[in-house]
Amino acid sequence: MKRPLGALGTVGLAAAAWGQFEAGWVRLRTLEVPLPGLPAELSGLRIVHLSDFHLGFPSRGEHAVQRAVRWAAAREPDLTAITGDLLSRPSAEPTLRTLLDLVPGSFVVLGNHDYGSSRDPFSKPSAVTELGSTTVLADEARTLELRGRRVQVVGVDPRSYQQGTSRPERLADPDADLRILLCHFPNVIGKLPAGVFDLVLAGHLHGGQICFPYGRGKLMLSHPRGTFAEGLYRRPGGVLHVSPGLGTTFVPFRFFARPEATELVLVGPGPRARDSRK
Repeated sequence: MKRPLGALGTVGLAAAAWGQFEAGWVRLRTLEVPLPGLPAELSGLRIVHLSDFHLGFPSRGEHAVQRAVRWAAAREPDLTAITGDLLSRPSAEPTLRTLLDLVPGSFVVLGNHDYGSSRDPFSKPSAVTELGSTTVLADEARTLELRGRRVQVVGVDPRSYQQGTSRPERLADPDADLRILLCHFPNVIGKLPAGVFDLVLAGHLHGGQICFPYGRGKLMLSHPRGTFAEGLYRRPGGVLHVSPGLGTTFVPFRFFARPEATELVLVGPGPRARDSRK
């Protein structure tokens, strides 16, 4: 009896060690994203998409966040977008501000964890609404000029989304050359009228965080019913990119769900996108 128990203990320790390692093993990925109707001037536009920092929760996820933000700064993208769950505890706010200073001019929406709307017993309300040169969008929109074209960024407030009152399509500017929606929750894609937004960026699911692979897929233990786990999806509401995120919640582990920072390179419609991973 002692030998089976000892073997199980060894397996458990090995799994915990791997999960802790993977939580900090960040993937740095460049992905081409074909967009129908993209103006020629905006072809090659680079957007770094980051999500789910969960700073303040003791995890190697903070190492992933640190590396990802420094990588994003070094890439010097045209736009940096961060889709929520920045903080798990208010004590990490100084760290967040220091990191965001490395990517000035970025756009952010908050997530449910930022407001403490979560079953995670370790998460505390930590919403921040002013972040220096970073623009926090809460059911708001901003328009900027990039490469001589008008690019609109719309951000969804997680509170109105969860209450069912969010209507981001009402903020969309039909005269913008590119309309981008930031929302923490990927299921927003199913609530959008067709053709309003070109690109939708979301996070929330952590790629499942704790997963078991099978065949060509994987079982996500944290969100077993999640439809949009990670990556690109093409729907009538737009092209959706779901970030696997960088931090962790509930437990400081990831299994078969590496944290990721993604540089999206926009191109006109064409063949299958190229995917570069590190």
